[in-house]
Parts: sequence; structure tokens; C-alpha cells
Amino acid sequence: MASRETAFVEITPEVLLKAYACGIFPMAESADDPALYWIEPEKRGIIPLNGFHVASRLARTVRAGQYTIAINRDFEGVLDGCAEPAPGRTRTWINARIRTLYCKLYDIGHCHSVEAYEGDKLVGGLYGVCLGRAFFGESMFHRARDASKVALVHLVARLKACGFSLLDTQFVTSHLQTFGAIEVPQRQYHKLLEASLIGEADFTAFARAPVMSGADAVDWAQR
Repeated sequence: MASRETAFVEITPEVLLKAYACGIFPMAESADDPALYWIEPEKRGIIPLNGFHVASRLARTVRAGQYTIAINRDFEGVLDGCAEPAPGRTRTWINARIRTLYCKLYDIGHCHSVEAYEGDKLVGGLYGVCLGRAFFGESMFHRARDASKVALVHLVARLKACGFSLLDTQFVTSHLQTFGAIEVPQRQYHKLLEASLIGEADFTAFARAPVMSGADAVDWAQR
């Protein structure tokens, strides 16, 4: 279900967080369309944290440390990557208003990025919104093989280690299904969301410590 704005009503970060708490999120038709749609899918995509699957080849790649993983080093760079055209995605829904809103959420600690680097070059990553013990995945990208997949493994490891209980993917794709993503009815999703909004989890709990090793990330992700 989607509803389009009929006027350019100001959406603040606080309004956006309240929308997430109600199971609603915004999207734009395209980067050139200044209007936003409020989306509430009848069936919601999630990855159950206790059912996350890592294929054996990917597990070897993560353990080998092929990419250097960082958290919140270049949030805007991740937004740029997610807005790029990609195979099967010639247009982006990240317009100027979306970018501004999520940068503001980042500034107040409710949005985070997981980044994969080859040397100093950003080659993949993802970003999402944190609220309570829920992480709402927004988008991911890669410029090198498996870079976004490695970032996703590190994300799930961090969510488990830091006490999160819900990983919302909004929709389910065949790509996400390989990691264990499923669709749940709206009513069931709201129950999961309500439970995840009780208490707090700290996404940056490792901020002052070294980023989790690849071996530890695989271990945590598959616990």
C-alpha cells in the first residue's frame, strides 16, 4: 500500500522515526521526482536473525578479509553508491529529499552505514535506520564482487552482538532469499516491530574497538 504526498509537507527526522515505528517508510518514484510515497507493504520482508544463512563460498570470502570493513566512515559515499544505476536498476528512488532526511537521521545517530573497502576505495556497502532494537535496511550496492554481501554478513553479526531483534528488508528479492529473507503478513510484522521497539540496542557498541574480524563476523552471523 502506498500513498503519495498531495503537498510538500515538511518531513522532519522525528516524523520519519514515528513513521518507522508505525511500519511505514518513504520512497520516491525517481531521483528527479521531489514527491515522496509513504509505503506500507501488505507483506513485509525480514531476515530472521536466528535464520541468517551464509553460503560456504561467501563465508570463506568474509573470513579471508578480502575487504576492509568500516562503520559510518563515509555515510554519504554509501548513499551515492546506492543511488547509482546498477544491473536491473536503471533508476534510483533516492531523491534529494530522501538524501537530506537520511543524512539528518545519521547526524542524530539513527542511521548507519556498513562499508567495504579495497585499500582506500569504497567498493560496496549498505545503510539503514536504527530504532529501539530494530534495524530497517534501506539499500545496498557493490562495485566489486561480493562487497555488499560481505557488508551484509558484518551487519547481521553486529546486530546480533549488539542486541538487535529485527532486521527489516522492506521487500524480499531472490538475492535476499539466499540469506534467509522471508515475507510475513502485515499483522505479524507489526507484532515483531512492537516487540523490537521495547528496549534499546547500540549499533555503535564497537565504535571504540577494532571492527569485528571476518572470522568473528561469520561466527556471530550464524549463531
